[in-house]
Amino acid sequence: MNDELSPEDELRLNVLFNTELKAVRIDESSMTLWALTPQGEASVPLKPNERSDRYLKRVRELLSGHALGSPGGYPVHLTRWTRQSQAGLSTQHLAQLLLIAEEEAVVAVVHSPSLTDELARYAWWCMPTIENARLMLMRDVVCQGSMGRTLAEFLVEHLAFLHEDDVGILDTVAVMLYSGVLTDTERLSIWKRGNSRNSYYVSFLELQPDKLPSPRAARADHDGVPLLAGNPYSAMLAKALSDQGQTFLVTSAHILERPEVQEVVNHTLNALAQWCAPLRQADETTRNAARESMLKAAPRFETDCAALDVLAAVDADSVRPIFLKTTAIGSLMRRKIQPIVTPLLDSIAVLRRQP
Repeated sequence: MNDELSPEDELRLNVLFNTELKAVRIDESSMTLWALTPQGEASVPLKPNERSDRYLKRVRELLSGHALGSPGGYPVHLTRWTRQSQAGLSTQHLAQLLLIAEEEAVVAVVHSPSLTDELARYAWWCMPTIENARLMLMRDVVCQGSMGRTLAEFLVEHLAFLHEDDVGILDTVAVMLYSGVLTDTERLSIWKRGNSRNSYYVSFLELQPDKLPSPRAARADHDGVPLLAGNPYSAMLAKALSDQGQTFLVTSAHILERPEVQEVVNHTLNALAQWCAPLRQADETTRNAARESMLKAAPRFETDCAALDVLAAVDADSVRPIFLKTTAIGSLMRRKIQPIVTPLLDSIAVLRRQP
C-alpha cells in the first residue's frame, strides 16, 4: 500500500494551501477536490495511485494536517459531540473545520451556536442539504444576514422532496416561519400545500396563529361579543369568532380529523392549548366568576363558552398515555385517540356554527 499521494496531487494541494482557503469539499464520484477562495472556486482533479477510499483518506489527512495541525487526520471524537452544544468553539476553529472536506465537520459547524452568517455561507457551499438549511435558519444571525433568503428559497423549492415525511415537513415549515424571511407569496404557497398534506398547516398554528393566510369570514355575531376587561371568556370569544379565529378553528379541525403521525397530533394539541392560554392561565375561581359575568352580559353565548372550556382542557399531555403504549400511525392511531379528538371536533363545530 502506498503511503503517499501521487506527486502531481501533492504539488497541486501544496500550491492550493498557499491561497486563502475558505472551504474545501471533495466530489468522490468524480474524484475532484473543490476549494472556495476569495477569487471563486478552484478544482483539483485527483489522480489516485491506490484504491480510491484509501487515497481519499490520505487526502483528508493532508487537509487536516494543514488546517488543524493534526497529521493523523480528522479527529474522530468530533463525531460524538457534533450534535451537542459547542459553545466553546471559536469562530476561527469553526472556519478550520470547513477546510478538511469532512461532512461531519461541516455538520459540527452548522450546529454550533458560534455560527456566523459568513461561516453559514461557506458551510452551505460545502454541504447544501435540507437538514443543514433548517439548522442554520434557526440562528437569528443567519436569518438576519445574507444567507437567510438563500436558505429559505432552497427550502421552499425542496419542500416537494419531503413527500410524506410529516416530521420533516413540520420542522421545515417551522424554521421557515421562524426565520421571518418568507414573502407573503411564499407563505401562501406553503399554506396551500396543506390541502393535500395537513402537516403543512401545523407550524402556522403554532407560530403564527393570528396571521394565518387566506382568513375565513368572521362569525356573523362576532361584533356582539361583550368586551369585558380582564375577562378570559370575553377575550377568547372575541378571538374565536373573528376571521383569524375561525380560520384557526377550521384548520385545527382539518388536521385533527385525519392526522397521519403522532407528532402532528402532539403539535396541533399544543398549538390549541397555546391559543387557549387566556382560559388555561386562569384559576378555577377566576374562570367561574368570568363565565358568570360573561353569561350575565350575553347569555346567548353559553354553548360557546362551554365549547371553549372543552378546547382549553386539552394539550399534548392528554394523548401521552395513549402514545406511550403504541407506535400506531394512520387510521389505527386515529381510532385510539378518538375519545379525546371527538369532543374537540364537536366543540369546534359549535364555535363555527352561525347564529
